[in-house]
Order: sequence, then C-alpha cells, then structure tokens
Amino acid sequence: MAKVEAEIGAANYAVKITASRHALASDEPVARGGQDTGPAPYELLLAGLASCTIITLRMYAERKGWTLGTIHAELEHTKDGKRSKITRTLRFGAPLSDEHLARLAEIAEKTPVTLTLKEGADIATHIVPPHPAETAEHLDERLDEALEESFPASDPISVTREERS
Repeated sequence: MAKVEAEIGAANYAVKITASRHALASDEPVARGGQDTGPAPYELLLAGLASCTIITLRMYAERKGWTLGTIHAELEHTKDGKRSKITRTLRFGAPLSDEHLARLAEIAEKTPVTLTLKEGADIATHIVPPHPAETAEHLDERLDEALEESFPASDPISVTREERS
C-alpha cells in the first residue's frame, strides 16, 4: 500500500514530503501566510486523483487496444457548505466513439482513488514522543535539502504575477 512521510519545520508552512524515493514539497500560498514553495494540500489531493484517473484510463485502453492519444485531466475542488465537490473534466487527443467515451467515463468513476474519496476512509491518528534529534533547526535543514532536491538551483524559477486593478 501507499505510504508517505511529511515534516514541517519552523518556516510557515513549507512541508517536506517523502513518497518512496520521491521528494515533494507542499505549502500554502503567500496570501494564506505560506511561501508558495509547493502545491497546497488540496492541490496535492486533486493531483493524486487526476494522475490515478488518467493512469487507470491509459491501462484500460491498452488492454482493450484503444488509442486515446494524450489524456488531459482538469480537476477543481469547491465547497458547498461543509460538503466538498470535485469536478473532473477529461479530454482525449484521439477521436473516440460515443461508446468508447461512455465506457471511459464509467471507468473514471471506478478508479482506486475515486472510490477511496467517494467511500471515505477511516483515519487513525497516533501521537508519539518526539525523536530526540528532531530539533526545529534540524527539521529546517532537512526541509531546505528537500526543497533543493525538488527545485535545483540549476532550474531557473520562472514566476509571473498578474497585476490586479
């Protein structure tokens, strides 16, 4: 099954995430007090659902011998009171029959992450004593290392900000 580890140091609200051998970062946008060093938590949730959806559809199509071309998924999370709503829009690069599109829509509703979200998940939280070596400074150093691995200095950062009137 899947397992991730996440750590936050003293910096608001940059999180170092480790998923198997992959280093990821998460944060809140500047407007919410973060540093925008990575996707926000709901964006990561949507990314997991999007990737599961298009991977599952690709696997299904390969088994059926269907050509889908590029699969594009766009997801949006909104709230209606306390109830969450996710809108998932899919687009395929290859022309497909109405029958194929209907079957792919059925499969999208049955992907593993889709079913987990729809059925809900039991979450058990355990609080354990701190590790003696885990000081705030140590965690900040480890976060800096993870961010450098995720976003090497050799990769120039391109940031454009829209001016609002």
